[in-house]
Amino acid sequence: MILECPYCKANVHAKVLGEHVAFDPEEDPSPWRTSLVECPSCKNTLIGGQYQNPNGGAWEPPVRVWPSPKRFLSWQIPALVKNSLEEADRCLRAGALMACAVMCGRALEGVCRHFKTSSPYLAGGLNELLEKEIIDKRLFQWSQELQRHRNVAAHATDEKVIYEDAESLLEFAVAICDYVFVLSAKFQDFMSRKAKPTRKE
Repeated sequence: MILECPYCKANVHAKVLGEHVAFDPEEDPSPWRTSLVECPSCKNTLIGGQYQNPNGGAWEPPVRVWPSPKRFLSWQIPALVKNSLEEADRCLRAGALMACAVMCGRALEGVCRHFKTSSPYLAGGLNELLEKEIIDKRLFQWSQELQRHRNVAAHATDEKVIYEDAESLLEFAVAICDYVFVLSAKFQDFMSRKAKPTRKE
Protein backbone atom coordinates (compact mmCIF):
# COMPACT_ATOMS: atom_id res chain seq x y z
CA MET A 1 0.00 0.00 0.00
CA ILE A 2 1.41 3.40 -1.02
CA LEU A 3 0.91 5.80 1.88
CA GLU A 4 2.47 9.06 3.02
CA CYS A 5 4.60 8.57 6.13
CA PRO A 6 4.59 11.71 8.33
CA TYR A 7 7.85 10.65 9.95
CA CYS A 8 9.80 10.08 6.74
CA LYS A 9 8.04 12.93 4.91
CA ALA A 10 7.65 10.69 1.89
CA ASN A 11 5.29 8.28 0.16
CA VAL A 12 6.29 4.74 1.08
CA HIS A 13 5.27 1.24 0.06
CA ALA A 14 3.91 0.29 3.47
CA LYS A 15 3.59 -3.31 4.64
CA VAL A 16 -0.03 -4.26 5.41
CA LEU A 17 -0.29 -5.92 8.83
CA GLY A 18 -4.08 -6.21 8.94
CA GLU A 19 -7.23 -4.75 7.47
CA HIS A 20 -10.96 -4.44 8.03
CA VAL A 21 -13.78 -3.57 5.61
CA ALA A 22 -17.00 -1.89 6.79
CA PHE A 23 -20.05 -0.63 4.90
CA ASP A 24 -23.24 1.08 6.04
CA PRO A 25 -25.42 1.63 2.94
CA GLU A 26 -27.36 4.38 4.71
CA GLU A 27 -24.27 6.41 5.58
CA ASP A 28 -21.43 5.39 3.26
CA PRO A 29 -21.11 5.90 -0.50
CA SER A 30 -19.25 2.55 -0.78
CA PRO A 31 -17.29 0.09 1.38
CA TRP A 32 -14.45 1.57 3.47
CA ARG A 33 -11.27 -0.43 4.11
CA THR A 34 -9.06 0.40 7.09
CA SER A 35 -5.50 -0.95 6.97
CA LEU A 36 -2.91 -1.22 9.73
CA VAL A 37 0.49 -0.84 8.06
CA GLU A 38 4.18 -0.48 8.84
CA CYS A 39 6.52 2.02 7.19
CA PRO A 40 9.41 0.05 5.63
CA SER A 41 11.89 2.84 6.38
CA CYS A 42 11.24 4.04 9.94
CA LYS A 43 9.16 0.99 11.04
CA ASN A 44 6.49 3.25 12.56
CA THR A 45 2.85 2.18 12.57
CA LEU A 46 0.40 3.94 10.26
CA ILE A 47 -3.31 3.52 9.59
CA GLY A 48 -4.68 4.07 6.11
CA GLY A 49 -8.21 4.11 4.78
CA GLN A 50 -9.78 3.95 1.35
CA TYR A 51 -13.19 3.75 -0.30
CA GLN A 52 -14.06 1.22 -2.94
CA ASN A 53 -14.99 2.80 -6.24
CA PRO A 54 -18.79 2.40 -6.58
CA ASN A 55 -18.51 2.04 -10.36
CA GLY A 56 -15.42 0.03 -11.16
CA GLY A 57 -15.03 -1.96 -7.97
CA ALA A 58 -11.34 -1.01 -7.56
CA TRP A 59 -10.14 0.60 -4.34
CA GLU A 60 -9.40 4.32 -4.45
CA PRO A 61 -5.92 5.56 -3.42
CA PRO A 62 -5.55 5.28 0.38
CA VAL A 63 -5.28 8.23 2.73
CA ARG A 64 -3.55 8.31 6.09
CA VAL A 65 -6.05 8.46 8.95
CA TRP A 66 -3.47 8.08 11.74
CA PRO A 67 -1.24 9.68 12.88
CA SER A 68 -1.70 13.29 11.73
CA PRO A 69 -4.56 12.40 9.42
CA LYS A 70 -4.82 13.97 6.03
CA ARG A 71 -7.61 16.49 5.66
CA PHE A 72 -10.87 14.56 5.12
CA LEU A 73 -13.27 15.80 2.46
CA SER A 74 -16.82 14.50 2.44
CA TRP A 75 -17.96 12.40 -0.50
CA GLN A 76 -20.98 14.74 -0.66
CA ILE A 77 -18.81 17.52 -2.07
CA PRO A 78 -19.10 17.42 -5.89
CA ALA A 79 -16.04 16.09 -7.70
CA LEU A 80 -15.54 19.39 -9.56
CA VAL A 81 -15.07 21.15 -6.22
CA LYS A 82 -13.43 18.32 -4.30
CA ASN A 83 -10.66 17.86 -6.86
CA SER A 84 -9.62 21.49 -6.43
CA LEU A 85 -9.63 21.20 -2.63
CA GLU A 86 -7.49 18.07 -2.78
CA GLU A 87 -5.07 19.79 -5.15
CA ALA A 88 -4.92 22.81 -2.81
CA ASP A 89 -4.09 20.47 0.09
CA ARG A 90 -1.29 18.84 -1.91
CA CYS A 91 0.08 22.28 -2.81
CA LEU A 92 0.02 23.36 0.84
CA ARG A 93 1.90 20.27 2.01
CA ALA A 94 4.45 20.77 -0.77
CA GLY A 95 4.98 24.43 0.15
CA ALA A 96 3.49 25.72 -3.12
CA LEU A 97 1.56 28.47 -1.35
CA MET A 98 0.60 30.57 -4.38
CA ALA A 99 -0.73 27.46 -6.09
CA CYS A 100 -2.70 26.57 -2.95
CA ALA A 101 -4.42 29.97 -3.00
CA VAL A 102 -5.24 29.59 -6.70
CA MET A 103 -6.76 26.15 -6.18
CA CYS A 104 -8.86 27.42 -3.26
CA GLY A 105 -10.25 30.05 -5.61
CA ARG A 106 -10.86 27.38 -8.22
CA ALA A 107 -12.84 25.39 -5.66
CA LEU A 108 -15.10 28.42 -5.14
CA GLU A 109 -15.53 28.72 -8.89
CA GLY A 110 -16.66 25.10 -8.82
CA VAL A 111 -19.26 25.93 -6.16
CA CYS A 112 -20.59 28.74 -8.36
CA ARG A 113 -20.68 26.44 -11.38
CA HIS A 114 -22.48 23.75 -9.37
CA PHE A 115 -25.25 26.20 -8.47
CA LYS A 116 -25.31 27.57 -12.03
CA THR A 117 -24.62 31.22 -11.21
CA SER A 118 -25.01 33.45 -14.25
CA SER A 119 -21.97 35.71 -13.77
CA PRO A 120 -18.82 34.63 -15.64
CA TYR A 121 -16.72 36.13 -12.83
CA LEU A 122 -16.09 34.74 -9.36
CA ALA A 123 -17.08 37.98 -7.60
CA GLY A 124 -20.44 38.05 -9.35
CA GLY A 125 -21.00 34.36 -8.68
CA LEU A 126 -20.33 34.81 -4.97
CA ASN A 127 -22.81 37.68 -4.84
CA GLU A 128 -25.41 35.42 -6.45
CA LEU A 129 -24.76 32.70 -3.87
CA LEU A 130 -25.35 35.27 -1.13
CA GLU A 131 -28.53 36.59 -2.76
CA LYS A 132 -29.89 33.04 -3.14
CA GLU A 133 -28.99 32.38 0.55
CA ILE A 134 -26.78 29.46 -0.41
CA ILE A 135 -24.11 31.12 1.73
CA ASP A 136 -24.62 33.61 4.56
CA LYS A 137 -22.87 36.94 5.16
CA ARG A 138 -20.01 35.45 7.16
CA LEU A 139 -19.25 32.80 4.55
CA PHE A 140 -19.51 35.53 1.92
CA GLN A 141 -16.85 37.50 3.80
CA TRP A 142 -14.61 34.43 3.89
CA SER A 143 -15.18 33.84 0.19
CA GLN A 144 -14.22 37.45 -0.59
CA GLU A 145 -10.87 36.94 1.15
CA LEU A 146 -10.41 33.71 -0.80
CA GLN A 147 -11.13 35.56 -4.02
CA ARG A 148 -8.72 38.39 -3.15
CA HIS A 149 -5.87 36.02 -2.34
CA ARG A 150 -6.64 33.96 -5.45
CA ASN A 151 -6.21 37.12 -7.51
CA VAL A 152 -2.94 37.95 -5.74
CA ALA A 153 -1.60 34.46 -6.44
CA ALA A 154 -2.82 34.26 -10.03
CA HIS A 155 -1.24 37.53 -11.20
CA ALA A 156 2.34 38.79 -11.35
CA THR A 157 2.58 41.09 -8.34
CA ASP A 158 5.06 41.63 -5.53
CA GLU A 159 2.59 40.32 -2.93
CA LYS A 160 3.20 36.91 -1.41
CA VAL A 161 1.08 34.28 0.32
CA ILE A 162 2.63 33.04 3.56
CA TYR A 163 2.10 29.52 4.88
CA GLU A 164 -0.29 30.53 7.68
CA ASP A 165 -2.49 32.44 5.23
CA ALA A 166 -2.54 29.58 2.72
CA GLU A 167 -3.49 27.16 5.50
CA SER A 168 -6.32 29.47 6.62
CA LEU A 169 -7.56 29.93 3.05
CA LEU A 170 -7.82 26.18 2.60
CA GLU A 171 -9.64 25.84 5.93
CA PHE A 172 -12.10 28.56 4.87
CA ALA A 173 -12.68 26.90 1.50
CA VAL A 174 -13.33 23.51 3.13
CA ALA A 175 -15.65 25.09 5.72
CA ILE A 176 -17.68 26.80 2.99
CA CYS A 177 -18.02 23.52 1.08
CA ASP A 178 -18.93 21.58 4.23
CA TYR A 179 -21.64 24.14 5.02
CA VAL A 180 -23.04 24.24 1.48
CA PHE A 181 -22.90 20.55 0.55
CA VAL A 182 -22.77 18.58 3.81
CA LEU A 183 -24.37 20.44 6.73
CA SER A 184 -27.19 21.90 4.62
CA ALA A 185 -28.14 18.41 3.44
CA LYS A 186 -27.97 17.06 7.00
CA PHE A 187 -30.24 19.84 8.23
CA GLN A 188 -32.74 19.12 5.48
CA ASP A 189 -32.75 15.45 6.43
CA PHE A 190 -33.22 16.42 10.08
CA MET A 191 -36.18 18.66 9.28
CA SER A 192 -37.72 15.97 7.08
CA ARG A 193 -37.57 13.49 9.95
CA LYS A 194 -39.11 16.03 12.32
CA ALA A 195 -41.94 16.66 9.88
CA LYS A 196 -42.99 13.01 9.78
CA PRO A 197 -45.87 12.19 12.13
CA THR A 198 -44.86 10.15 15.14
CA ARG A 199 -46.57 6.84 15.74
CA LYS A 200 -48.92 6.66 18.68
CA GLU A 201 -48.56 3.63 20.90
